[in-house]
Amino acid sequence: MTTLKAVRGTRDLLPPETALWNRIETTARAVFARYNFGEIRTPIFEDTSLFARGVGEETDIVSKEMFTWEDRARAQSEKPQMLTLRPENTAGVVRAYIEHKLGETGQLQKLFYIGPQFRRERPQKGRYRQFFQIGAEVIGPPSAGSESPLRDAEVLEMLASLLDELGITGWTLELNSVGSPADRARYNDTLRAALEPVKAKMCVDCQRRAETNPLRVLDCKVPADQPIIATLPVIADSLDDDSKTHFAAVTAALDAAGVPYTRNHRLVRGLDYYTRTTFEFTHGGLGAQNALLGGGRYDGLSEAIGGPKAPGIGFAMGEDRLVLTLLAQESNQNLTVKADAFIAPLGESLNAPALALARELRRAGLTIELGDGSFRLKKSFEAADKTARAIVILGEDELKSGILTVKTFATGVQTKVPRAELASSLANPAPE
Repeated sequence: MTTLKAVRGTRDLLPPETALWNRIETTARAVFARYNFGEIRTPIFEDTSLFARGVGEETDIVSKEMFTWEDRARAQSEKPQMLTLRPENTAGVVRAYIEHKLGETGQLQKLFYIGPQFRRERPQKGRYRQFFQIGAEVIGPPSAGSESPLRDAEVLEMLASLLDELGITGWTLELNSVGSPADRARYNDTLRAALEPVKAKMCVDCQRRAETNPLRVLDCKVPADQPIIATLPVIADSLDDDSKTHFAAVTAALDAAGVPYTRNHRLVRGLDYYTRTTFEFTHGGLGAQNALLGGGRYDGLSEAIGGPKAPGIGFAMGEDRLVLTLLAQESNQNLTVKADAFIAPLGESLNAPALALARELRRAGLTIELGDGSFRLKKSFEAADKTARAIVILGEDELKSGILTVKTFATGVQTKVPRAELASSLANPAPE
């Protein structure tokens, strides 16, 4: 019989690595709370048209990478619905904003999410078909200040703080402005004209994009196309005064907050809904695919999917890539977190008292691994050394006297500890 394995492009997350995932998520939640963000949880699948209208039909995500299927109609009179596993979460958040009439509060909605996304990509290091994102969106009516460049700068400052608190060093913030829809249309015309004489020398995808959506050419990662892309006009020359003023206000606020950044004229991001500010945080430890996270402003997305005017800005960071970055840093190589103690009952008759002792210590906030009375003492020591910082031996003498035998592996010291003092002793071990 064939052994069943995880589907290509997916994988199991196992201890001890999941401890690092939990630390990332806990840190993110704590940072978001300080900036007054609340959590939103949207469905894992949505109506396909949400992504076609919101993300853009000519994007690689919609045209090539989505997991889509036809949901059978509930009755003969109903038309089957096309459903898609979410390839990104911003469109779903904006759909929820519209559906639940959050704009009628008149307040900015500051929302974050943590969860899986799905794209039919070629699996590679740090890139999977089921991948996990942490993201946030700031969206609301213009009267709430949702169009303000200060919102852009605050989100970027928050991300810089989050990466610092996660212990990620050496990150770089790359910034650009893709302007208003009118700016983009003007730039697309300029780009299409510039691509006309050279597109035949480019990859097949770029030849198609040069006709359908020239801006996407700048997303190309094919090495042979980069010298051509480097000669193309930059979008900064197509921005109107309002877009230039907005971008200048963003950078001025970042300068005031002390957040470093660089201008990347080729940064347009891969989704059609972006306007004005776009950004990526990159890290050299990830190789050629060096983006840690990215995002931007999407002032027209709500209207594109049938909602009211609701400018917004948001981002998504790949947890997979954050984990790789942290693993690459020397201080995070050892992920194993040992229990505070391993309780070793000396005989099966002591299993029940051992469980009672474990319950007592766990209620005191300690992490306890429980052995079994069927183990020989040598086996208990071997198991304890692998999983815990100390071993607590529970024999008949210890049970009767209330004085436990404790050995700390780091020091090799074995001591007798009264049961009433055991929790405190294990929580505050003697220095090595």
